Amino acid sequence: MDILSSGVLDPIGSAARRPVIIAFLVFIGVSLLWLFTLATAEEENPEGLYVAARSLSPVFNGFAMAGEQISVVTLLAVSGGIALFGYDGFTYALDGLIMLGVLLLLAQKIRNSGRYTLGDLFSLRASGSGPRIAATAVTLAITIPLLIIQLRVAGSSAALLIGISTDGAQVVCTILMGCLVACFAAVAGLRGNSFMHVAKVPITLVTLAVITLLALRKFDWDPGALLSTAVDKSMAPDDYLRPGFWPYTASLGSLNTFGNHIVFILGTAVMPHQLLRIGASRTGRAARRSMSIATGLVGAFVLLLITTGFASAAVVGATGIGAVDATGQSSPIQLASDVLRDGSTGRVVLITVMACVVFLTVLTTVTSVTFAAAVSFAHDVFARGKRRRTETGEIRALRVAAVIVCAVGLSLAAAIHRYPTDFLVAFSISVAASCVFPALIYSFLWHRFNRRGLLWSVYGGLLLCTVLTVFSPIVSGTAFALWPEASFDWYPFQTPGLVSVPAAFVLGWLGSVTSPAESELDFRRMQHRILTGQTAGPQATDPRR
Repeated sequence: MDILSSGVLDPIGSAARRPVIIAFLVFIGVSLLWLFTLATAEEENPEGLYVAARSLSPVFNGFAMAGEQISVVTLLAVSGGIALFGYDGFTYALDGLIMLGVLLLLAQKIRNSGRYTLGDLFSLRASGSGPRIAATAVTLAITIPLLIIQLRVAGSSAALLIGISTDGAQVVCTILMGCLVACFAAVAGLRGNSFMHVAKVPITLVTLAVITLLALRKFDWDPGALLSTAVDKSMAPDDYLRPGFWPYTASLGSLNTFGNHIVFILGTAVMPHQLLRIGASRTGRAARRSMSIATGLVGAFVLLLITTGFASAAVVGATGIGAVDATGQSSPIQLASDVLRDGSTGRVVLITVMACVVFLTVLTTVTSVTFAAAVSFAHDVFARGKRRRTETGEIRALRVAAVIVCAVGLSLAAAIHRYPTDFLVAFSISVAASCVFPALIYSFLWHRFNRRGLLWSVYGGLLLCTVLTVFSPIVSGTAFALWPEASFDWYPFQTPGLVSVPAAFVLGWLGSVTSPAESELDFRRMQHRILTGQTAGPQATDPRR
């Protein structure tokens, strides 16, 4: 244990290391044992695995939906952004809450449609295998970058816990954490993962609340004093509570910031794992109620996350946070180690619980993302092939796809651990906002939308996201770019969404009006289904009525 922490800046301390690591390993073992127990109770049929046989109650699914929003990136990166960059990090924390408002408007329609993968939803207005193949390509383009980001953050946090923050230690921790998650992703279904999400929500909220209260106690329960100290200990006290301090976008202008927020809100609202979660609701009304419950829980989480970020700046200080991790992702663990005195039992317990929250967040988030990608392949590609597929074969394809997706994400996360990953965040969220959101809006609301419009919108949005990301300032030309020494950043914004989202809408319209339109009767049948959740009869869809 002493060797592990030699020669490295160590916020936890060698005295607390042994009990923290032992307790953390026990928690990992218990968690995996419970997960495998849940996995053995899963229904052995595709729909039972994919959407828990559509049997999740509104309250249970609402907690699980809230758990989907508590990702390791949100918990660590956003709180670190608030701690280091103040106002700008605060606004990005609010985006997650606004996103749920967008999803609340779509949830009932998605559930009433009876579809739960992107391939299913794209096929509402277009027939054939083309829309399903496009949906799988989009799902992988969204999923793989998310896996890389989540696993990398998990590896950095685990390395901090054991006291070694070197590049080699982070790679080893990333691989170990990824292998643990891959084991569960290969055997889990939606119901088992839902139980873990439901358990994660109260544990996370209580832990953040306790840390916040202990931080407030250090300032005599005065929030104003805590905020003033956070400003004084920041890197630039005069700019900490003003917009434009975020270094990644400070030189790109307010239009760039506006585009980032819009893309984040629209993109995260239509992630494949979110759509799968909505499909597990019993009815459209139950899905809407679940979203309402999730909104309240996420609101509490965002409030605690903001408070934790400012408390980290006040207690630890920007200098102390940056000395351990320049991105601020270690700030919650550092705060947990500083709110109580060294050598106390409470400090060991608090650090251990915070580490367990991080592990539980990694486990549930990565499993959800991996599972959604595997379902897309098994349900939209494998099961729709020309050969007849059995349920056993489809489930086997799901397991194999989960392992492959997790292995690809883990390999890439280990390979690029030295490089900035901001471009992956921008690309993944922009693909969701450009390829999924326009297609859903057109499918639900426009009677002329058809196969050509769908494919033009999806593939056009994917191509624009790829090209504009490559030529954006987060890949070259800036200090925080993937290749800062190079300079081919002719596109002036950090995310491609300002161009790709409107262009996807235009391409969807243009493709639809230049091809034979779908019949008005088919649109009326679909519209009746998404509004009522029932299959329309001839009287309900008669255009003369």
